Amino acid sequence: MRNLFIKDWGWKLFSLFLAVTIWLTVHSILEPEAASLAGQNSKFTLEKTVLIVSSTADVSFFRTSPAVVAVTVSGPPAVMDQLKGSQIRALVDLTNSAPGMVQVSVLAPPEVTLIRIEPPMVVVIPPKR
Repeated sequence: MRNLFIKDWGWKLFSLFLAVTIWLTVHSILEPEAASLAGQNSKFTLEKTVLIVSSTADVSFFRTSPAVVAVTVSGPPAVMDQLKGSQIRALVDLTNSAPGMVQVSVLAPPEVTLIRIEPPMVVVIPPKR
């Protein structure tokens, strides 16, 4: 058994060195491609009209100022290539708040990350009586 490890130890050490060198070479060729694909995210900005929702009131005559916000989103290229503008919605929810300065929320598909909403808050103006 001892002979198994000691006999031709120079050749065994050389073989180990060669195997590690080959593995590192292949790994360095394949790994940067995988890392570069994983790190790339597509990002774009689109203008969205702010929708007003409420479970308690009719908001059809309410309006917001400004009426349009700029939404910046990011995601993997495969997802962003298939993304349609109609899949992203900017809205304000008046269910638990009154008209006035309200935070804008964005609904987007999974894997799409919200980067920024400009402006982040809008004024909700009720209809004249």
